Amino acid sequence: MTNDGLDSGSDGAAPPVVLKLGGSLITEKDRPETLDDERLAAACDAIADALADGTVDRLVVVHGGGSFGHHHASEHGVSTSAGTRDPAAVADVHGAMTTLNRAVLDRLRDRDVSAVPVHPLSLAARPDGAGGDLDLPLSSTSTLLGEGFVPVLHGDGVATAGAGVTVVSGDELVVELAAGLGARRVGVCSIVPGVLDAGGEVIPAVDSFDAVADALGASDATDVSGGMAAKVRELLALDAPAYVFGADGLGPFLRGEDAGTRVD
Repeated sequence: MTNDGLDSGSDGAAPPVVLKLGGSLITEKDRPETLDDERLAAACDAIADALADGTVDRLVVVHGGGSFGHHHASEHGVSTSAGTRDPAAVADVHGAMTTLNRAVLDRLRDRDVSAVPVHPLSLAARPDGAGGDLDLPLSSTSTLLGEGFVPVLHGDGVATAGAGVTVVSGDELVVELAAGLGARRVGVCSIVPGVLDAGGEVIPAVDSFDAVADALGASDATDVSGGMAAKVRELLALDAPAYVFGADGLGPFLRGEDAGTRVD
């Protein structure tokens, strides 16, 4: 993986930074549809500061489902591999995610960030069925970036051939966005300070899933998108350097510094 952020983005402009705010960071993940207002506010402050001082000039934000989308997806038995054809179930999952998305957007705009929503359910599909590649058209996101906006995407339902609607995780969206937009850096901000080894210590760098597989377990809260293991697998697929870090690492990451665990 050799992209050090020197190439142009897909629209010829400076390559963007892609940042994911984990659902476990911005919500109380074990309490249905409950924000973690303090952590969300702090994350939005860091984003606003980085954009205001020019540290980051082009940014795409993705947020996870946390206690909003994951709660409803679990109730309806919907995941990245199991779908539903029940429109009420789709409405529950997507509705919860748009509610969370509005909360994120409102807090960013309160800080003069030009944040606008991009809803994956309206754009994306898995035409080859569950487990197949995600088709995520990026022309709208790229154009919004070019017009000075900060697109904010989120985990969501996604049309899936043969399965109705399945879940697309924020981690998968990050990979699609980073590859398609030519991202220079990718950050995943969570409640843990990085990828942890079996003793609970941060692993400084990961370049192979096999090297850390034994240390990666399932999430301890309801998560239908795979937890840390899925994050690491997705990030290893990128050409851009990626970082997994906790709340304290968000500011350093946005300033271009190393934070948490580097995955490449």
